[in-house]
Amino acid sequence: MTATPPCGSHLSYAEGAALALDADWVVVGSGAGGAAAAITLARAGHSVVVVEAGPWRDPEDYPHTMYGTMRDMFLNWGSLVATGDSIIPVVQARLVGGTPVINSAIVVRTPGDVLAQWRDEHGLGAVFHEESIGRAQDAIEAELQVQPTDRGVMGPTATFMLDALQRFGMEAHPTDRNVANCKGAMQCLQGCRNRSKQTANVLWLRELIARGGTVLSCAPVDRVRLVAGSAEGVDGRFEHPVTKTRGAAFGVRARRGVIVAASATGSAPLLQASGYRHPWLGRGWRGHPGAGVVGVYDRPMDMHVGPSQAAASLHLRATGGVKLEHLSLPLELFAARISGAGRDLMRRLEEYRHCAMWVSAVRCDAEGSIRRTWWGGTALHYVPSRRDLARVREGTKTIMRMHFAMGARKVYPGVVGMPTEFTPDMVDQIDRAPLDNRCWTWVLSHLFGGCVLGADPARSVVAPDLAVRGVKRLHVVDASALPTTLGVNPQHTIMAVAIVTARRLAGA
Repeated sequence: MTATPPCGSHLSYAEGAALALDADWVVVGSGAGGAAAAITLARAGHSVVVVEAGPWRDPEDYPHTMYGTMRDMFLNWGSLVATGDSIIPVVQARLVGGTPVINSAIVVRTPGDVLAQWRDEHGLGAVFHEESIGRAQDAIEAELQVQPTDRGVMGPTATFMLDALQRFGMEAHPTDRNVANCKGAMQCLQGCRNRSKQTANVLWLRELIARGGTVLSCAPVDRVRLVAGSAEGVDGRFEHPVTKTRGAAFGVRARRGVIVAASATGSAPLLQASGYRHPWLGRGWRGHPGAGVVGVYDRPMDMHVGPSQAAASLHLRATGGVKLEHLSLPLELFAARISGAGRDLMRRLEEYRHCAMWVSAVRCDAEGSIRRTWWGGTALHYVPSRRDLARVREGTKTIMRMHFAMGARKVYPGVVGMPTEFTPDMVDQIDRAPLDNRCWTWVLSHLFGGCVLGADPARSVVAPDLAVRGVKRLHVVDASALPTTLGVNPQHTIMAVAIVTARRLAGA
């Protein structure tokens, strides 16, 4: 038997009869791109079904600990990694609202040089230009209450970084964030229980349901239904969020089209599983690896106070490919960042209140790949280049100098083959740090590519109108379609690209 739910509902894990739905559009994924596209289409009067692999969590249900967040809100407990000549952890959420629920709420407008590169090298100037992206981002900023972080809630580790940047004559600014009435409670990375963060599960998807749309959670899509070169809908089975038990089957028929926004780790594998083939599918996978330097001070720095990220500098972005930013970690994550074991590790963790962590995020040249494995998993291959490593080494040195200028007693750069602790007289030794990816402690948190868009049919999976090449009524609107890295946090760009695309589709 087949059940048909009413419009305007949220449906989660179910067993028993298969579920069948019809809508104008089905959107796979509810993160920055999927939610932005879905609400744009719904506001234009279209019926929309959003299908999300992860669970729906309301802010009052967010875990109190990072351990609980990794269990309930991360993709496979945060175990996804990129491999090559080393293993690099990948930060990715799996829940309604996507990774913005567990990021630092950073909102940065798309840099003009990126849009110029998209125009000149990828033929995207007719659709994604400063005027269209700018209008979309103006609307996003107003709706999501984007504003600079108030110094009153910024916390000492962030204000200290702003002071250090200004002392070095570098551009410095409080981070723009999509928050309202931030309490500075350091809950950004585990979901803001105060409801300050303006995310899709709090705003857009609730509005979607109120407009008669439907959200399926705990509902991984197995394939896009491709019939005679056209996307007709999606099929999958519900999955229990704890036991991973497979539940009832579901299918969504899309009268106007399918929009894939399953993320830079999900969209390309989904198209592969659906039988779509293109030489560039899974290629052009990129990221912004970030490496942190911990400074230890005589005065308390209290990393647990303030947002997880609240200060930044773009001073080195254009010339060095590096964005500098403050990052505070909860103790559970900080323990994984500090080297040592046993008493040695405990001694360092006792200094937690006196530590400040600043990071360099690198706009890497390297391109990797992503593919679906034969058992249905995801395989990522990514190897930063020597130039990328030289950039992170230079960023690390800059941050070390900043820490010592502000009075740090010692720093922990976290580089294998170098001293664990550096004192002020040792800074120049970092110039000898190995340009070997295996020696650096970093993570990948800004992900791009796999379904790259562009004007060249031979080197792009997606055309400038974000239609998948060779398939009617199939579009990709997430970070997997972005043709380059940005050098800044990507969620604002992802949302804007999705909105520009959805507006065009709504009027088609």
